[in-house]
Amino acid sequence: MTDEEIFNKIKTVITKQFEIEPEKITPQLNFKNDLDADSISLLEFSLELEEEFGKEISDEDSAKIHTVQDAINFIKAQ
Repeated sequence: MTDEEIFNKIKTVITKQFEIEPEKITPQLNFKNDLDADSISLLEFSLELEEEFGKEISDEDSAKIHTVQDAINFIKAQ
């Protein structure tokens, strides 16, 4: 799967969960700073990513995902 394919899937999850317009989502988007995501929102986001990509994300790994690019890198590494 290419970076662009991963990004587009993640963008779909973010659009649905955080109710943000897709064109505002970039790899540099920071979940806490730009979306005011709290720990519950980030947990839900991790669960959505697990479902979308069929990969388990540990709490430790989830805590390292701060930006969209971090999420892309994590999915690629799995």
